[in-house]
Amino acid sequence: MHRTFLVTLLTACSLIAGCAARHTWVLAPGQHPQSFERRVTVETHGRFLLYLPAGFDPSGRTRYPLLIFLHGSGESGEDLEKVKVHGPPKLVASKPDFPFIVASPQARNSIERFDPATLDAMLDELLEQLPIDPDRVYLTGLSMGGIWTYGWAIQHPERFAAIAPVCGLWDPADACRLKDVPVWAFHGAQDPVVPLDGDQVMIDAIKACGGDARLTVYLYTGHDSWNQAYADPELYQWLLQQRRRAVRKP
Repeated sequence: MHRTFLVTLLTACSLIAGCAARHTWVLAPGQHPQSFERRVTVETHGRFLLYLPAGFDPSGRTRYPLLIFLHGSGESGEDLEKVKVHGPPKLVASKPDFPFIVASPQARNSIERFDPATLDAMLDELLEQLPIDPDRVYLTGLSMGGIWTYGWAIQHPERFAAIAPVCGLWDPADACRLKDVPVWAFHGAQDPVVPLDGDQVMIDAIKACGGDARLTVYLYTGHDSWNQAYADPELYQWLLQQRRRAVRKP
């Protein structure tokens, strides 16, 4: 199922002094710090594949887990069929009883990559339109999508019950933001595109912050570790065991 969404976001913007109460400007000769606060409307839109499990009940009597999948750079563009070549969108074609709602957004191109504001808007729309359990929202992705699985969860750890980055990495300086989000990462030891070391350092840093993180390494696999990761039923069993936790400040 293909879905598009169009969402209007309201944000408060300020400069120098932050989004506090309105300030009186200093109108005197010379250079002085000033601030302003105005409400602006930002419009964002995106396209994604939406999978609903067999027997889906839209009434709300049942709350479903949501799995969000972020694709790799090669699947960027305007053709949603490209998103079906790897990961959960490929898997559900042969598994109509897959127990998650699956949302798979498409990045416009590999340069812009995934825009967190657009991803947030999509998740808001999904939670508003579908009977999703907000305590069972899971995030995964491969390569570029694995990197942004870390990136989006670091920006909003309070939104996710668990994440599963595949051949991803991130700056370990941000690792403590994931100490309350269970992480199961996957990587090929022979990956020439996204080096294993970047993922290993990130997982080690999350653990050092007291987080629940683990890394599965496929010793003889290159960049395409997603083939083994997404074929492993234990991944989905593990995800379903996780519930969103209260997020403490880093």
